Amino acid sequence: MRSIWNGAISFGLVSIPIKLVNATESHAISFRQIHTEDNGRIRYRKVCELEDREVSQAEIGKGYEDADGTIIPITDEDLSHLPIPTTRTIDIVAFVPADRIDPLQMSAAYYLAAGGAPAAKPYTLLREALKRSNRVAIAKYALRGRERLGMLRVVGDAIAMHGLLWPDEVRAPEGVAPDTDVTIRDKELDLADALMDTLGEVDLEDLHDEYREALEEVVAAKASGEVPPESPEPAAGGKVLDLMAALENSVRAARESRGTSGEEAEVTHLRQGRSAPKETGAKKSAKTAAKKTAPARKSTSKTAERPTAAGEKPPAKSTAKSTATKKTAAKKTASRKKSA
Repeated sequence: MRSIWNGAISFGLVSIPIKLVNATESHAISFRQIHTEDNGRIRYRKVCELEDREVSQAEIGKGYEDADGTIIPITDEDLSHLPIPTTRTIDIVAFVPADRIDPLQMSAAYYLAAGGAPAAKPYTLLREALKRSNRVAIAKYALRGRERLGMLRVVGDAIAMHGLLWPDEVRAPEGVAPDTDVTIRDKELDLADALMDTLGEVDLEDLHDEYREALEEVVAAKASGEVPPESPEPAAGGKVLDLMAALENSVRAARESRGTSGEEAEVTHLRQGRSAPKETGAKKSAKTAAKKTAPARKSTSKTAERPTAAGEKPPAKSTAKSTATKKTAAKKTASRKKSA
């Protein structure tokens, strides 16, 4: 990889020669501006407004325009002698926990390559010190005509540097959040959690630029004289009126897309009033089975008589039976007397 800046890391009294290399690259498809009538390229020529002629790149320098319009020329030599220590040095000023850095501050990413064999030992020392401390280094450096802020961290066996915006360059999120009072119910949060769990994690290596791929298909079709592929119909949008239903449908769709359509979302709907909960089919079946297997209650009124406590009158049926027996015995005695 080609270096874009050569210098050194200043780590206390330790100096580590390094080369700055871009850590990222763009794969975006770029377009040229053309004349729509004949497809001719539209080009911009650099013209000196005083001489009214086009100038070459070798004749172009830098200049600062003063408030009154005066141009003050600034040369590369002027910039190389700026009275700051970071012109050719990445000056580490502090070590802090990584979570102290707001991701909003991060910008371009670079790799810091060791500048030759003498840099191997101090480079490895800094890398291992960052690993063991679980911290990142905050540094200042100068690049492309301005002093910048950076964060050094370990990536594999290399040290990477993220350019950081200065704190005063990050705007506060004023007027961004909704200014309407909104109440979020626990059930809505539960469904949002279920949706996040269903979507789960993703291997970032599996993600790719589908827009660029589709654009390449369009370019290839146009180049071969074919009709470019049509885009699919956009999904129906609109205002979400029922947030709960939208969350439930999202969980269901996410599970189906991952081949787990049989697992329904565990959703408990809020009941109106105090009506008793309806029995599910499983509960009804259990109760029916219990009724079939439970022993039938037998009446003991005809098979056994309850013993009578002292002074307690016997049951009505027992008294009637005793009276009828006495009457029959009396009739038999009277019949015997007449016979005699």
